Amino acid sequence: MSPKTSESEGGNGSGGPATPGRISIAALALLTLIFVFENRRSTKIRLLGPEVTMPLWMALLGTGAIGGLCGAYAVRKRRS
Repeated sequence: MSPKTSESEGGNGSGGPATPGRISIAALALLTLIFVFENRRSTKIRLLGPEVTMPLWMALLGTGAIGGLCGAYAVRKRRS
């Protein structure tokens, strides 16, 4: 087999269409879509100001993002 033939048959390390990383990303995307569609109803939120109505998934996503940023900040400060 020539080197050119082995490169064209996937010898570049791509691993084909179903690698473990791609499968886990697809599963995570599917779980995210299920989460969003299951939590579409609106909810009222009030935090130090006026009451806001938004979908529950958006409120939970925002809370998770704020928590993730706080965690990243704490880890970064610990390493410094």
